[in-house]
Amino acid sequence: MALSRFFASVAVCALLVSTPVLADDVQDINQQFRKGDLAGALDHANRYLTQNPQDAQARFLKGLILADQGKTDDAITVFTGLTEDYPELAEPYNNLAVLYASQSKFEAARYALDMAVRAHPDYATAHENLGDLYAKMASIAYGRALALDSTNSAVHAKLTLLRNMLEKQPRTLATPQPVPAASRPGPTR
Repeated sequence: MALSRFFASVAVCALLVSTPVLADDVQDINQQFRKGDLAGALDHANRYLTQNPQDAQARFLKGLILADQGKTDDAITVFTGLTEDYPELAEPYNNLAVLYASQSKFEAARYALDMAVRAHPDYATAHENLGDLYAKMASIAYGRALALDSTNSAVHAKLTLLRNMLEKQPRTLATPQPVPAASRPGPTR
């Protein structure tokens, strides 16, 4: 009995001591990512996630790294996994939408943004991205309408207005942002 308490105490101490190290690892991965060392950050993230596969922040960073490397399908896989494991987090849904929109998968992007807004109704970025997405979808619809009836001046005016607005927008819906510390689950074992 005393021996099991000793081992339990040792385990608790190890957990308490390792938690700051885990946070340091995630911070190191984030710093590597921000400095542009994508290969190093991805390697570090993969090593860290081997030991901490449910760490939402590290998984999120891995998704960002993969997206920056142009590995869109792999990033979608990471963000999809996060939405399945942590449906209460809006940021993975938002980033899925950005990636889907970049592939012209507008319905999937809309669904992801709807889920982001459900998860966090006050998430301004998701609302903005939803507006941008609807504008893009409207532009496509007006373009099709104009192709069917090139004499429709109302459609032509609407399409011109939308295209002018969209030209002033960034190429992606929004820059993916990391999961805020206050809303992310910590590492689990």
